[in-house]
Amino acid sequence: MPELVRTVLSFIVVLGVLVFVHELGHYLAARWRHVHVEAFSIGFGQALFKWTDRVGTVWKVCWLPLGGYVKLHGQERPEDATKEDRAKRIAGRTFHEKSVGSRAIVVAAGPIANFLLAMVLFAALFATAGRPVMQPVVSEVIADSAAAQAGLRTDDRIVSIDRQPVATFEDIQKIISVRPGATMPVVINRGGADTTVSVTTSARTEADGQRIGLLGIKGGVVTYQRMSLPAALWGGVTQTWEVTHQTFQGLAQMLSGQRGTEDLGGPLRIAQLSGQVAQLGLASLVSFIAVLSVNLGLINLFPIPILDGGHLLFYLAEAIRGRPIPPRAQEYGFRAGLALLAGLFVFATWNDLTHLGIFHWVADLIRS
Repeated sequence: MPELVRTVLSFIVVLGVLVFVHELGHYLAARWRHVHVEAFSIGFGQALFKWTDRVGTVWKVCWLPLGGYVKLHGQERPEDATKEDRAKRIAGRTFHEKSVGSRAIVVAAGPIANFLLAMVLFAALFATAGRPVMQPVVSEVIADSAAAQAGLRTDDRIVSIDRQPVATFEDIQKIISVRPGATMPVVINRGGADTTVSVTTSARTEADGQRIGLLGIKGGVVTYQRMSLPAALWGGVTQTWEVTHQTFQGLAQMLSGQRGTEDLGGPLRIAQLSGQVAQLGLASLVSFIAVLSVNLGLINLFPIPILDGGHLLFYLAEAIRGRPIPPRAQEYGFRAGLALLAGLFVFATWNDLTHLGIFHWVADLIRS
């Protein structure tokens, strides 16, 4: 299959799954809270095909697969409704007549569905293909590092550090990171025989002044361990939490300047990665969808007007005040949120184009 075709198809599948599950969360919550759903759309623009179900919801698949939406009955603010809108109102089924708690449930259900999707996909992978475990095997020794000075070599398997048993590469990181500048015995297995070496860790000082211990090795040997269904389900929960934590950590590092913003990508980067991951197999593609689902859930919970998190912030204020935020304040909030999202989209697209080498290609054309 040509690379461009694979990339496009993979992108449509990845984004389609994420958007469908997110909007399905809103849809199911709306049905639960007795809000009529007028339309459920995957994609934007002209509908490629559509149908109406027995409760009057129009289901559509549109030609531009960059998102989707659920149109709730009476979703517009009462003061914005036209006479025609008010004439078509279904008593007891409009969104804005529901309690603030019911509205919050409907809005929060989209991101929650994305987190649940990630948990299910991770659990399915762990129960079938197995959970990836990075073995405590040295794949590379960094020159002039603590490991190099101690005589560690490629393919050495670390058995214990400072008398603490090591089962995974993550165990090495956990033990070493809290021991900056410490000297300790390290048991390694080399050629089938155990031997003990003395290692004095180096250290790196973080922006907050905390010192982190360093060994100076890289890992790369991965094995897959299949898990029982109960263990896989719990593993799906913990893995989703771990991805969430890592995402927050990465964002915090970007905001504090510890990490560059070149990793911030948009649709073009997702499309490129979708094609690359699909080439690695179904398990890799499913894992990629799970990680993106966590990110989509988190992004939608950001307290930015227009996003689900912004609506939830308004509902929280309404619950505290006992009445809705004034329409003018909401309008200004939505405009600011739209401007912020537009700026982020432009910045992410710029990063995507830079990453893809488009600007270098254009510059070469001009020079030639």
